Amino acid sequence: IVKGSALAALEDSDKKIGEDSIRELMAAVDDYIPTPVRPLDKPFLMPIEDVFSISGRGTVVTGRVERGVVKVGEELEIIGIRPTTKTTCTGVEMFRKLLDQGQAGDNIGALLRGVDREGVERGQVLAKPGTVKPHKKFVAEA
Repeated sequence: IVKGSALAALEDSDKKIGEDSIRELMAAVDDYIPTPVRPLDKPFLMPIEDVFSISGRGTVVTGRVERGVVKVGEELEIIGIRPTTKTTCTGVEMFRKLLDQGQAGDNIGALLRGVDREGVERGQVLAKPGTVKPHKKFVAEA
């Protein structure tokens, strides 16, 4: 148990129960909660959760990067539901900040070149070219 006061930390009234206890609490949280393993070495894959059209910029797809890294300027494929489409990532944004790349675990918006809003939908995936093969049929066993 870490004793302290967030109010004392905000008001800077008592450093011992304020700022020092908050730092002690965060150190305990960091020690207790393991850092998640992020598969950065695998090929990029992001399920598409939403699609937006930004006038003058293009089409933005959003989602959580499941594996790998995507960098601005990389070629990508939109796979699933419709025929596979090739595109280029012209921008990566996370929480309204422009980034050079997005990596596994990040919730990002990826700006795509040459793709219409109507050509992309939730349920498709954005992936490194040649790493995901779409299927139309499968066989199941009972």
